[in-house]
Amino acid sequence: MAVPGTPVVFIHGLWIHASSWSSWTARFRSAGYQPIAPGWPGDRDTVADTRARPEALAGNGLDAIADHYRNVIAGLDRPPVVVGHSVGGAVVQKLNVTTRLAAAVVISPAPIKGVRALPPAQLRSSFPVLRNPGNARRTVTLTREQFRYGFGNALPEAESDDLYERYAIPGPGRPIFEVATADLRRRSPAAVDTRTGHRAPLLFLAAEHDHTVPAVVTHGAHRLYQRSPAVSDLITLEGRGHSAPFDHGGEDVADRVALWLDDHLQ
Repeated sequence: MAVPGTPVVFIHGLWIHASSWSSWTARFRSAGYQPIAPGWPGDRDTVADTRARPEALAGNGLDAIADHYRNVIAGLDRPPVVVGHSVGGAVVQKLNVTTRLAAAVVISPAPIKGVRALPPAQLRSSFPVLRNPGNARRTVTLTREQFRYGFGNALPEAESDDLYERYAIPGPGRPIFEVATADLRRRSPAAVDTRTGHRAPLLFLAAEHDHTVPAVVTHGAHRLYQRSPAVSDLITLEGRGHSAPFDHGGEDVADRVALWLDDHLQ
């Protein structure tokens, strides 16, 4: 059971605003945690303001995003639980081997170095960025149709479009290029020491119908940790897509995470 007042830091993924965690912060606050959901460097307080200043996000890669949240964690009074979605999930894994955490949770995490699976759906979801090498220095905005394929494919079209209006923001292209080239680079920003035992318990959540990070990719990341003596658990979210943390079933996902934390926090 969590100690009352345990901080929880939520890290959003590419193309999604931090306000997407609102139901999670409410749920965790009611359970006695102290949740916060800071945006990435360059994010604004609202979706509208972030859309109006896309250049503020340009060039941010995995290291810059991780450093940003490392500074957030340094300002807390105790080690937090850190929960990340998509690219935020890759950032959480980086933090978990460099920063003292109470627990780490990654939902459909962008693949770290060593994950070999590369399904066609993942390639198609990444194409809006990877089609132009110049996007590594720029931000990219998904169209409504691209969002529906990458995030909302397991939802009714109307719900996907509503989520797009509520939460979709421009995203820096750099993290996608870093992930895509991770196994080609000796020192990749997407590299994580998966064998160390000096880290917090780690939970993976794979979404069965995810196009952006297919379940096989999340399963592959989980397998990389099997030589570590520290806890590495996996839950598969049946029938869910990449929008699982913030769509109509998001609170159910939050409940599953909370139950796992009850077993792994002291």
